[in-house]
Amino acid sequence: MLNKLAASELVLNEDGSVYHLNLLPEDIADKIILVGDPDRVAKVSMYFDKVEIKKNKREFYTHTGTLRGERITVMSTGIGTENIDIVMNELDALVNIDLKNKEFKTEHKSLELFRMGTCGSVNPDVQVDNMLVTRNVVGLDGLMHFYQDYNFENEFSRSFLEKFPYERIKPMLYFSDWAEELGEYYKDAKYHGNTATFPGFYAPQGRQLRLKAVDDQFLETLNDLGITNFEMETSAIYALSKLLGHKAITVNNVIANRRRGEFSADHHASEKNLITWVLDRIIK
Repeated sequence: MLNKLAASELVLNEDGSVYHLNLLPEDIADKIILVGDPDRVAKVSMYFDKVEIKKNKREFYTHTGTLRGERITVMSTGIGTENIDIVMNELDALVNIDLKNKEFKTEHKSLELFRMGTCGSVNPDVQVDNMLVTRNVVGLDGLMHFYQDYNFENEFSRSFLEKFPYERIKPMLYFSDWAEELGEYYKDAKYHGNTATFPGFYAPQGRQLRLKAVDDQFLETLNDLGITNFEMETSAIYALSKLLGHKAITVNNVIANRRRGEFSADHHASEKNLITWVLDRIIK
């Protein structure tokens, strides 16, 4: 690969910021909290001692400030792994590419990425309104098959692939896992489990309105294969972090148990608890 990037490959705004995130290198901290909902960014940054940067473009909102003397960023990604593809590549460009000259830097910088989200559980034993940290993840969206150098295998992935019964979906699967060293931040979480990242909210998650899902027992089958919970971003965050040399970990507050038909009695209180729980641990 040539060191010099064409304008069509690394698209910048008129002020030199990366195209979608609308950010300059100095706008982000080394610790970044990733949330899906743009409205959640302000709910997180309200706990900062000071907010120095507020920028947004489309669904990508970013606040950077300080908390207990440490610089920190919170950023919204929107929904889905296609958005994560944008976020991860542009975050990496901010720290590992000279944007002015469009050249790769000789020294690599590694970011710490903390996804903070909500999820549903497919395990009937998991109680709602509790924290669940993702150790292993399977992506059902196919994103990483577009990247030449991505190859990941471990005991969980081998077992899952061997038993996965849906041949039409199987070619889309890819796997990754957490940055174990970041697990120390969340060692007191009630649950640690295996997450499935879906490419949609309805049929991929077993919901049926006017269109039928491939199998009305899909969630039960995933639970039998070792899946604890499901959401829509973690597989891309974990896999792209590994490929780009960053560290990532996801903690989700379980707001629904689909196997028991339960939903959080007060998901706003649950969200507030998630925010303070994460901030208290990643910045002491």
